[in-house]
Formats: sequence, C-alpha cells, structure tokens
Amino acid sequence: MNLSQSFTFIDLFAGIGGMRMGLETAGGRCVFTSEWNRFAQKTYAANFDGGHPVAGDIREVSEDDVPDHDILAAGFPCQPFSIAGVSKKNALGRPHGFLCETQGTLFFDIARILAAKRPRAFILENVKNLATHDRGRTFAVIRRTLTEELGYHIQWRVIDARCFVPQHRERVFIVGLRDNIPFAFNEIEFPGNGPRMKSALHPEDGSEEPESPFTEGSKARVAPKYTLSDKLWQYLQNYAAKHKAAGNGFGFGLVTPKDVARTLSARYYKDGSEILVAQRGKNPRRLTPRECARIMGFDAPGREPFRIPVSNTQAYKQFGNALVPAVAGAVAESVCSAIRFPAWKNA
Repeated sequence: MNLSQSFTFIDLFAGIGGMRMGLETAGGRCVFTSEWNRFAQKTYAANFDGGHPVAGDIREVSEDDVPDHDILAAGFPCQPFSIAGVSKKNALGRPHGFLCETQGTLFFDIARILAAKRPRAFILENVKNLATHDRGRTFAVIRRTLTEELGYHIQWRVIDARCFVPQHRERVFIVGLRDNIPFAFNEIEFPGNGPRMKSALHPEDGSEEPESPFTEGSKARVAPKYTLSDKLWQYLQNYAAKHKAAGNGFGFGLVTPKDVARTLSARYYKDGSEILVAQRGKNPRRLTPRECARIMGFDAPGREPFRIPVSNTQAYKQFGNALVPAVAGAVAESVCSAIRFPAWKNA
C-alpha cells in the first residue's frame, strides 16, 4: 500500500521528534506540535520543516486551537492519579469522568483533545512499567478513560527497539481506534535480529568526515574529552564491585562493536555508566551525541545527519528521553493498514 501523505497527525509531548519522524516515514503529515522544553524545541526546529509553529505547554493550549487530524500521537509523561476525588463522588452518588479522574495530570490534555477532536486513531507511548505504576492505578485510569469515557477500542504491547537499533529499549505502546475494526496489535511481527554497536560507533579510520566537537583529525577519531578520567573510571569500578558483592546488578555497561547496548537514559550526561565503549590501552569512553543519535535511530542510511544544535548535556538528555523513530513508524504502518488510509478517511 502506498502510504504517501495518507493521513494527518498531531505530535504531543514531541521531545526532539522521534514520533514525528516515524509517522512521517509511514506517510503522515504533521499538522500540530507541542513541546514545552526550550532546548528540545530548538533541536526539533532544527530538524523539521516549519508549516506550523511549535506550541509550548499543552496545558495552555485550547483544544479548539488544535487542528483536525487523523491520528493523535503522544509520548506522554507518566504521572500518578489521585483517586480521592473519585471515591468521594462515588460515595455521594455524583457522576464523574475523565475531567475529574485525570485533572492535574498531563494525560488529561490527551483526553480532552481526544474528546474534542475525535481522531480516527491514537498512538501513545510510555515507559515499560506504566501498567504497574502507582500500584496499577495509573494504567487503570488511562484504560477506563480511553475506553469507557471516550469510547475508543484499545490494545497495547511492550516493544523492544532492539529489532531496529543496537540497544535494548522496551516501551509500551497503546493504540486506540475510534471504530471497532479488525486489528491485532500483538500479532504484528517485527524484525528479528537487529544491528550491533558497530553500526553506531565512529569507525575512527578516516572513512567518515570529522565532526567537531565529536571527532577530530584526518582519521576522525573520537575527541579525548569523551574518555573517562582515571578518577571517574576508578569510582565506577569500585561502585560496581560493591554492588556485585551485595548481590545487586548495579554497575556500568561496557560495550564493543559486536554488542547490543543497554537502554540509553536521560541521566547519561552524568557519567555515561550505562553505555561505555571499551578502548584498547586506555579507559573506556562515553558515546558522543552523534553516536547517541545513531543508537536511537535518528541517523539512518539515506537520511541527512540529525542536527544537534545543543550542548552535550542537553543532547544526552534529549536522546535519553526520546522515542526510536523506526518503532513509531512500524506501529503507525500497522494502524494505517488496519484503517486502510486513505480510502477510510473519505468514508
């Protein structure tokens, strides 16, 4: 099926555009974006053609100002919901709904836009442990809101981005369809063995152009500043040994070109401990932000290098918080196949 420009979507809690990149690959056209962080806004603007300005805090945007769209996409933050107000209203026999249950959380803004715009579908992404967050209360409210209050047919599954990038990165995706049409999210097959770290690491042999401040010299070797100091390397080794002796699994993660990395997190800027690159004859090093773009799938063959207009610290935070575009694209394509865009749009 030719998915070219077959649907429109909005990009909420957009970060640096992982969801958008994936949905555009699946044939979508973004008509609205919201992201509150000014550094993420800068990176987003550097990589995506305008068409519309990036709105800030979604809590300050009226649903009336959000354009009509086919798919609502959001990688929303996970927050606990208070059940005190709901319990009180139940006791008094008063009606309540998502306006009560979700008020004060960022999920509320998704719910109010869904209620006002009634898009054909939505794709939501969150951390793997969403189902157990706050003893299961968070997910219970989300499910009840989406199904009982808003009338969507939902399915969810945990997907490991390992099939697309050299990194274990498990995230839960919730797909909702406005109409009850055949769709089996858990039966969708994803690629098996994905790439290894060799595909993401700087080759340091002159086969790529140097990119300051990440690499330098005729061989485009990684800049020395990314190599751990003796003090930090010793600290990480002592920390790992201490927890190993206590029977815990905490410690640094050392990778070679043949490996698959642990999950890149937003705290990577602190010490880089979850993904350290082994180096012959010297201390390990952190990934460069360019390598982070690669293990997250923002840099891919046939695509212009992802622009990184922010500091290392901000870049590490942004990639650590991001969504792997290829996963979003695969989910979007499965939704589009079920919905049969573009013919279904005209129904």
